[in-house]
Amino acid sequence: MFFHEPELQYEVTVEEPDPHFAKLLQQAIGGQEGEMRVAMQYMFQAWALPEGYEEYRNLLMETATEELGHIEMLASAVTKNLRGSSKQMSDDAQETAATAAAMTGQNPRQFLSAGESAMPVDSNGAPFTGNYIVASGNLAGDLYANVMAESTGRTLATRLWEYTDDPGMKDMLSYLIARDTMHQNQWLQALETLDDPVPVPASFPQEQENQDFNYTFMSTRREEQPDPEYPWTQGDSPDCKGQFSYAAEQPGDGEVIAPPPSPMTNNTPNRTNESDDSSK
Repeated sequence: MFFHEPELQYEVTVEEPDPHFAKLLQQAIGGQEGEMRVAMQYMFQAWALPEGYEEYRNLLMETATEELGHIEMLASAVTKNLRGSSKQMSDDAQETAATAAAMTGQNPRQFLSAGESAMPVDSNGAPFTGNYIVASGNLAGDLYANVMAESTGRTLATRLWEYTDDPGMKDMLSYLIARDTMHQNQWLQALETLDDPVPVPASFPQEQENQDFNYTFMSTRREEQPDPEYPWTQGDSPDCKGQFSYAAEQPGDGEVIAPPPSPMTNNTPNRTNESDDSSK
């Protein structure tokens, strides 16, 4: 169940409307780094948690609901950047809307399909896709994915902050950047409360994995190289369950040859035996 308050989570003001910046802001709504992604991701992760994980479910749902508020803020920002702009289309230009929108840097569909308002798309106009969402059913794996999602989201927000000179947009983005800082830290802190956050999944018995390679960095260089003595080629592993080692080459064995197909599905043409010279 959800409840909605008729006010923004944080005030959104635009001093100089800019249709091009509205197009860029769409990435923060429906893009791979956007708020639709994290809102849906955290919800589906929460809905997968069984009994006994109430504190994590609450953490995920509280944050997911906050992200819905971020979508609302960004949608308001997009609309305010599109409407009332000096670059807005004139009445005459609206007759050729797609061309005029492209000339002002606006996504034509923001005019044609949405009446100069926000859409669930990225900055290229590609619709949001659920393929962006990571909800594996494994809490540790999902929390690592959440750190990544907040990291790329914060990177996007800082790039948008650098791009705009509008004080109102900088203020809104400064707030979103701050929330990304908090969310990165809360997911990292939540990982600290798990008994075995790595390797994921911790439920798989490690004695069943190949003990010769589970902490070995394997070089893929054509020519054999000596151990570079990096932190990931020697010393204790972060999970404290093994020692890093270095292998100068891959294990390597077997040929890359497919087994014969079933006669019923074999469409491979017959091959003439080049060694059989029937002309003789």
